[in-house]
Amino acid sequence: MEAGLLEKTGHDLCHWIEVVKESGLEKHKAIIDFLKSEHGFSYGYANFVAHKAKASDAASQDDGDLLAAQYQGKENLKPIFDLLEKYIMALGDDVTQTPKKAAVSFIRKHQFALVKPATKKRIDLGLKLKGVPEAGRLEGSGPFGSMCTHRLQITDASEVDDELKGWLKAAYDASV
Repeated sequence: MEAGLLEKTGHDLCHWIEVVKESGLEKHKAIIDFLKSEHGFSYGYANFVAHKAKASDAASQDDGDLLAAQYQGKENLKPIFDLLEKYIMALGDDVTQTPKKAAVSFIRKHQFALVKPATKKRIDLGLKLKGVPEAGRLEGSGPFGSMCTHRLQITDASEVDDELKGWLKAAYDASV
């Protein structure tokens, strides 16, 4: 996201944090509205800068701590996450991994995958696959709502198979 910000605006994150500080705005929504109206930001970049300026985002915490907290009490699921992460990050040099409090987003130009330890026995993999019908393991987005179009429920590492990898690759390819 940070690299995209520089590419889109010509200024790095430090510059935009300073712009926000100089504006005197403190409320998250006010910062977003300011960046959108005065600087032509999309909602995603405005939200990103607002969180960073207020140091309120999960990314301001240590990524390792966030990931460890997600899998606390669910350590049996971590090998599944590790397999997914390895495959997703190998899709291209332009993939950004963003751990949050409850899940990890994988972003190219747009988020294309979201990995969340949903229960003590299951990881939910959310994918953005517009126009792809639900079939078999590929369900509707469920609790992910509009963040993803589809969801796969994974309970065993063997389920990270060629079919699942094909859907991940399709979501990656579509996220330009």
